Amino acid sequence: MLIIEVTNAREVMRQRIGKLGERLIGKVVDSEAQVEKALIQELENAFKEFGIEARILSVQGPQVVGRQQLELPIQVREDRNVILNDD
Repeated sequence: MLIIEVTNAREVMRQRIGKLGERLIGKVVDSEAQVEKALIQELENAFKEFGIEARILSVQGPQVVGRQQLELPIQVREDRNVILNDD
């Protein structure tokens, strides 16, 4: 199992939407959710290309504590199954 923590979601969104949109981050735009959604799409495409079936979850709540602990009070934001078609 892999866990990927995006640590610069706000900065990525600032670069994407500019200074005017920066004011909306946290108010209207959930930067973490948007960056995770884009990452999920890229992972899905890559997994299909390599023939990998997987379940990708975007969750809210887990926190990395130090280097060896992960706290897991989670709420699922998005759940996507990557399934290969036998076309």
